[in-house]
Amino acid sequence: MLARAGMDQGLKVSWFPLYTPEVRGGSATCTVVLTDGRVGSPMSEHPGTMILMDPISARTFASQVAPGGLLVLNSSLVAEVPGSDGCQQIRVPANDIATEIGNPRAVNMVMIGAWAGRTGILSVQAIADGLRSMLPERHHKHMPANVAALERGAAIGAQSA
Repeated sequence: MLARAGMDQGLKVSWFPLYTPEVRGGSATCTVVLTDGRVGSPMSEHPGTMILMDPISARTFASQVAPGGLLVLNSSLVAEVPGSDGCQQIRVPANDIATEIGNPRAVNMVMIGAWAGRTGILSVQAIADGLRSMLPERHHKHMPANVAALERGAAIGAQSA
């Protein structure tokens, strides 16, 4: 979705997803590069920002963010972030917000909204448009909850700036 939104906004984009073999409940990692210049590599040893959804991801990846980089943390699940000294952090109660909105599956939208609100790289509208273009028509009924989740996250991200 971020890659689609970035392309739609004229950015150069690379995305590299990595999934474990489990159908549900497995690990998923995705590196997304958004730039107005050339994409040098689809991977980054020390990305400038990370969205970390759960404690395992926080333990595994937080120490890799670039010095002074940004960690967007799901504070509903992540209490501690080892190895994150010198990083900026946004703590987002994403599970709680998604539940309040009425769509517990919108946790990722809350987190992406917080990232967007803080970084300004993509607007909530651009992300929502990217999501709409990717979703089959039968799932467009979920767009209001997804947009609400993006907006709630963006408000938290903007307040933390």
